[in-house]
Amino acid sequence: MSFEEMVLWVEKYRPMVLDDIVNQKDVVERLKQFVKSRNIPHLLFVGPPGTGKTTAALCLVHELYGESWRQHTLELNASDERGIQTIRERVKDYARTVSMGEVPFKVIILDECDAMTADAQWSLRRIMEMFWRTTRFALIANYGSKIIEPIQSRCAIFRFSPLSKDDVAGRVRYIAEKEGVKLTDDGLEAIWNVSGGDLRRAINALQAAAALGGVVDEKTVYKVIGRATPKEVREMVEKALSGKFMEAREALYRLIMEYGLSGPDIVRQVHTEVFNLKIPEEAKAEIANMVGEIDHRLVEGANEDIQLSALLAQLVKYGQLLRQKSAA
Repeated sequence: MSFEEMVLWVEKYRPMVLDDIVNQKDVVERLKQFVKSRNIPHLLFVGPPGTGKTTAALCLVHELYGESWRQHTLELNASDERGIQTIRERVKDYARTVSMGEVPFKVIILDECDAMTADAQWSLRRIMEMFWRTTRFALIANYGSKIIEPIQSRCAIFRFSPLSKDDVAGRVRYIAEKEGVKLTDDGLEAIWNVSGGDLRRAINALQAAAALGGVVDEKTVYKVIGRATPKEVREMVEKALSGKFMEAREALYRLIMEYGLSGPDIVRQVHTEVFNLKIPEEAKAEIANMVGEIDHRLVEGANEDIQLSALLAQLVKYGQLLRQKSAA
């Protein structure tokens, strides 16, 4: 296997200029103004995973410093190095040194900084205050509410919106074409369903499915990520609602054996498919409540086999009630 074949597609196709970032036009326009002025404030990027926060920070420093951007940038994952000692030593030592390039400051990118301890955040606040002449910070977080208010007030906040289906599909198709991967429409739909708007997850799913060497279709995508196809889960639920308990139970075990699913995995997929059933809205609400109760029991440590069978049994009884109501 060559080095090119071992490269993660997420990194291989990561944009290095702001204009190539997917579906964050407002953010890009504001950042381009900072690049134009050769000056930036402290930045806080907030938004769901896989929406381009880290990419935007890397594009920004790339456009600020050109090919020498690595010499002027320190990138840390704050969830791994989240303690006060790292902030006081590594971050502070880097922040206090002066940049010798055309841009008179360096940039420290702290990814997943919402995982930092409170003490580390208070220490970081002080460093941001002391060394603003030599260093700018680009803080990246999934949850802005977990960042202390004194840090938020020192930053220009950029909120990243979830990516649309068209945005994710367009990027996945582009990568598939570049890599010579045959991607079917149902395969693309499956990638969208499993990614939930997270472009990083979508690209990883594409690469994992393509590694099998065949056509990337719905079955392949769900198999490599360890999830059953929505159709199979929906058919299992429909069998239970129609009163076929043993058939539904056999379908359940097929899903467990074929895809290696755990109890919580199946419950989550059942919850998703409930809202795609052709039943009254009141019935969907009642079934969602049943699923929630089973999920709670599993979280508390109940036996998976017993609880999943109990869920199917409840669906059988509720299906019978629905038929009685419709006949009345």
